[in-house]
Amino acid sequence: MNVQAQTAAPLNNAVLGASVVAVIVSLVLALGALMEQGHAAFNTQSDGVVWGLPVATYVFFVLTSTGLTFVASLAMVFGIDAFYPIAKRCVWMAVATLVAGFVALALELGHPFRMLWAIPTSFQVTSPMNWMGLFYALYLVFLLLKFRKLEAGDWDSAASRRLGIACLVAVIVAHGTLGLVFGMMAMRPFWYDGMLPLYFLATAALSGIAFAVLITGLAHGFEARRMGSALRALMADRVPRIFAAVLAVVLLFMLARTITGLWSNAEGLQAYHWMIASPWFWTEAIGLVAAFVLLLSPARAQLRTQLAAAALVMGAVFIGRYEFVIGGQVVPMFKGAWAPTFAAYTPSATEWMLTLLALSLAFAIYAAGERLFDLSAAPRRIRTL
Repeated sequence: MNVQAQTAAPLNNAVLGASVVAVIVSLVLALGALMEQGHAAFNTQSDGVVWGLPVATYVFFVLTSTGLTFVASLAMVFGIDAFYPIAKRCVWMAVATLVAGFVALALELGHPFRMLWAIPTSFQVTSPMNWMGLFYALYLVFLLLKFRKLEAGDWDSAASRRLGIACLVAVIVAHGTLGLVFGMMAMRPFWYDGMLPLYFLATAALSGIAFAVLITGLAHGFEARRMGSALRALMADRVPRIFAAVLAVVLLFMLARTITGLWSNAEGLQAYHWMIASPWFWTEAIGLVAAFVLLLSPARAQLRTQLAAAALVMGAVFIGRYEFVIGGQVVPMFKGAWAPTFAAYTPSATEWMLTLLALSLAFAIYAAGERLFDLSAAPRRIRTL
């Protein structure tokens, strides 16, 4: 661990301790409810919303992992040396968020271990969900192998670069199949969209950059003076510019989808009226716009400004995942526009515990990595800048 990171060790230890306590508490409460009530512990039902908050949590974390891999790939695949100071930390956080997403989904499924025999013995080649699981599993393996290379100091060998490319290709394919899980559902017009994988791609990049800013600040005690010169230069210039550019693309996507959905009178798209009537939609929109304003301000080079923008973006993106997953189900199937009300759904305490479990698990794994490894490591030519 370098000198700058050592000065932030007490903060990291506090994050690790709090995260471990939150993991234990949320896991005990969630498992207790699931063992006692089964899937009835979730406020979902067969004639309405069947995918609830845990699915939205899964989508949030696995796409955040995708975005963190995109950030790390700027150095590991595309050779942009300026991004090496955050590459290793992003790879580790990509592992942490991917595992957190898997845990949230596994506990939502009820019997996740059935996959061990059901998938190989009944491989559904036409199912995007089946391929999504396979490619995300491969992606996790490639991430761990790549991190092992980085931990050994192998940044630029042919094998290390091939692993970086494999991580990027695997996550793009996995991300595409995740988009198809929703985008191919013709019976759910709110989701049915051939552009959905691209929308997921843009929002994944956005949440990945936001998490990269957060963990970089956290690793250095939220003080830029504790960073090395190469990292300070990166955070003061390229990161806020890329952050703002990706955020602008997401805002355009969001505006286009909303306007199109409100303009259309197709059955099922009444969900857009449900969406804009919710205060959460306006919280999301205001949060994204406020973050964009911060990243265009003269103070964008300051770490605290970027951290504020990252916090706004992470909250807004989580709301967006929730309204996307739930919004696709609020118009009752086979009823359409004449249905008197939208399907009602409010997450149960058990579902909130699964979300807390995923969040705390992600940060527990991250903080453990900060303690066990030198996540600030970079190639020698970068460290000497």
